Amino acid sequence: MMPLSMVKEGEPNTILRVGGNEETKRFLENLGFVTGAKVTVVSTVEGNIIVNVKDSRIAIGKDMANKIMVN
Repeated sequence: MMPLSMVKEGEPNTILRVGGNEETKRFLENLGFVTGAKVTVVSTVEGNIIVNVKDSRIAIGKDMANKIMVN
């Protein structure tokens, strides 16, 4: 298990856990970051990470990516 921020580009992963306070968890879940979802890092630019999750392309900051644990 490792944070999403450490995943290599193009490598598909499964979300195992979403951390943070309740507000942060709810925000990420509304974007599609839920346990069991498939996520792929598209690119990393200046600490911001662009990912594909649930057929959507989403950009999140490194601090948010550190709260998403994947396998």
